[in-house]
Amino acid sequence: MSTYPDLHLYIDGEWRRTASDLPVLNPATEEEIGRLPHAEASDLDDALDAAERGFKVWKQAAPAERANVLFKASALMRERQEEIATAITAEHGKPLTQARLEVIRGCEFFEWDAGEATRTYGRVIPSAPGIRYIVHHQPIGIVAAFSPWNFPMSQPCRKVAGAIASGCSIILKAAEETPAGALHIAKALHDAGLPPGVLNLVFGTPANISARLISDDRVRLVAFTGSTTVGRHLTTLATQHMTPVLMELGGHAPVIVCEDTDVEAAALTGAVRKMRNAGQVCTSPTRFFVHESIFEEYAEIFVRRAAETKVGNGVDPDVEMGPLANPRRIDALTAMVEDAVAKGAELRTGGSRRGNEGYFFEPTVLTNVPYNADVMHEEPFGPLAIINPVASLDEGIERANGVPYGLAAYGFTNRADYADRLVEELEAGNVSINTLEASLPETPFGGVKSSGYGREGGTEGLHNYMITKNVSHSLKIV
Repeated sequence: MSTYPDLHLYIDGEWRRTASDLPVLNPATEEEIGRLPHAEASDLDDALDAAERGFKVWKQAAPAERANVLFKASALMRERQEEIATAITAEHGKPLTQARLEVIRGCEFFEWDAGEATRTYGRVIPSAPGIRYIVHHQPIGIVAAFSPWNFPMSQPCRKVAGAIASGCSIILKAAEETPAGALHIAKALHDAGLPPGVLNLVFGTPANISARLISDDRVRLVAFTGSTTVGRHLTTLATQHMTPVLMELGGHAPVIVCEDTDVEAAALTGAVRKMRNAGQVCTSPTRFFVHESIFEEYAEIFVRRAAETKVGNGVDPDVEMGPLANPRRIDALTAMVEDAVAKGAELRTGGSRRGNEGYFFEPTVLTNVPYNADVMHEEPFGPLAIINPVASLDEGIERANGVPYGLAAYGFTNRADYADRLVEELEAGNVSINTLEASLPETPFGGVKSSGYGREGGTEGLHNYMITKNVSHSLKIV
């Protein structure tokens, strides 16, 4: 098994250490596995200067050249899949099988955006004789990007691929808890021949880094994935400089289970997907609204499968769910469970920390949860599912839309009219019917309401990293 990598910042094409560093811990064992350098003010200044130089070079690169670098980097990451996945499991805790899949998903983001780099078409607008109206798409400039800890590889891949494919330079502030994925991305792009300064990777105190980068007028886009609270703060900072933002924020995904569905299949799918990544997924299905005629059958199957989930260290090949990322998540989930039960919810399985070593939490299912319980309004971001009965599709949709979030929503039905209503009426940027998959490289991904705005992926994904320029060209002076 590969060892955990030596951690560095990556600025202007070079690796560097700093005077200050902090430990990276394995959440399954609580052991230190690495020391992460934290950027100082001078490092951030260097990164901004390097990104400025890098943008001047990279914006002139032909789209095919940008695509070639991304394809080469993706091929390298595929070759290094086992090394990268092992590092992700060590720092995050997710099962090695899931970590391997995450590496491939990150490569797919690179490959999709590489192809899209050559298809950022403009257009010619019909006009009178002697004049031409032409629409161009050009890279927006330096991107300040912030990626979360829950997907150490795929989340930074998304932002890096979008920026580089569009011709931008980027300063990536990846998560301090899980830095290895971003480090491997930088290594692959370095080895693929990306010019110095186009990608810069920094770590450190989030508030200090965001304040320094966003306040610099050379930064032309802020791209962030994380909590709604932090997203609002970064948007406020960006607004002071009229800097556009791309925000993929928190969710609290509802699942509406209609009375005509295959109850067993829907329940098993829900229980397995809920525990994926220990529920630490912004699109994780959490609030299950099940028609009352099938509610108890659905709940029994769901609870049984959730309780059977194999929890442990991600290096064990039989493990289905690893630990939470940090002890703060244990405290938050414990408080939510206690609040819900105190208000009348039924705890069907789980609800507590598992063991005394590592940040493990039991797969947890609550049923008949009162709507004044905290967990009905706050995203648990952990292996906690809520199953409540509803009398009709109308009630299910009303309950589903009854939170300020709208990232993903799901429905299970075989009726065309029900499916049509779910698609039309659910307030979410991503709606899935009879599947709990919400995000693919070829599909646009993003939220509505307090879940953010802008889209990553699909043909729409690169638009956030580009400006639209209209050119009016008269053949004579008028």
